[in-house]
Amino acid sequence: MKKLFGLMCAVLLITVLAACGNGESDSSNGDSGESASEGSGDAKVIKAGIGLNDDHPQYKGLLKFKEIVEKETDGAIKVETYHSGQLGDDRSMTEALQLGTQEVTIPSTAPLANFVPEFSVFDIPFLFPNEEVADKVLDGEVGQELLGKLEEQNLVGLAYWENGFRDLTNSERAVASVEDFEGLKIRTMENDLHLDAFKALGANPTPMAFTELFTAMQQGTVDGQENPYATIYLQKFYEVQKHVSNTHHIYSPFVFLMSKSFYDGLSEDQQKIVKDAAVEAGKYERKLNREANEKYLEQLQEEGMEYTEITDEARQEMKDAVAPVIEEYKSKIGEETVDKVYKAIEEAK
Repeated sequence: MKKLFGLMCAVLLITVLAACGNGESDSSNGDSGESASEGSGDAKVIKAGIGLNDDHPQYKGLLKFKEIVEKETDGAIKVETYHSGQLGDDRSMTEALQLGTQEVTIPSTAPLANFVPEFSVFDIPFLFPNEEVADKVLDGEVGQELLGKLEEQNLVGLAYWENGFRDLTNSERAVASVEDFEGLKIRTMENDLHLDAFKALGANPTPMAFTELFTAMQQGTVDGQENPYATIYLQKFYEVQKHVSNTHHIYSPFVFLMSKSFYDGLSEDQQKIVKDAAVEAGKYERKLNREANEKYLEQLQEEGMEYTEITDEARQEMKDAVAPVIEEYKSKIGEETVDKVYKAIEEAK
């Protein structure tokens, strides 16, 4: 009986050891075990926040970025997405990237001018004639050169996305000419060139965080604002605004930003993956944005907004009104940068 019991114990011990050996062999076979481990507990996490809501093409582009990165890294990098200003406004999220407490945000270039003054070049009124020219300039040498300047601010610019041509809305009157701007209280981004340009047009510009804008228009603190049609519609500004004009006064790019401290902590392969993903998702976002802006202008009118088409003559008057402001800001932006952008625009036409 003792011999039988001893034999059974020996068999059990051998079985347990064999099972342990198989488990160790499986976990070290190829990269699958390592990826699974990284995906579950050791994955790098990108917190990506934007100010716009989850219906906006920008957020859909962010989901595309998430899809590409998580697929290409086999889950070694996870992307958490936050919309509607859940992590703060553009400036506070950009500062969080500098501090390393957030990994990605996608602000317009206007607030970025507070960090890199040369980005104010994209706030020059009536700079780009159309989206195609903007694409060529932004994705070309001068656009990439500007992205490189962000590293001095502990930021990495991976790609340009699109906010689009900014157009004016207000609750007071139709705006068809320079004279119609007179006295309108217009919310702008926190950008001196925007503020001075609207003053030159005769308006009373007020810088304000985007998250406060709807309430400010509802309460009459400001008469209007300026944004692309997609933003105007998706933020339901038609509920508190009566008039929309296609002023197309500024083409506003988004910049896909990553915290430099996080980016530097990635492997070269991972850096390439996030860079390529930002570019690919940006092309997707631009396409969605252009389709959306056409659709949303129609829907704004269906919601009761009155649309005013700006004539070429009226737009030229607006250009003439802001010309002294542009001349004044050339030295602040950097004359070399301004000249390079204008030259690139002429070559791209």
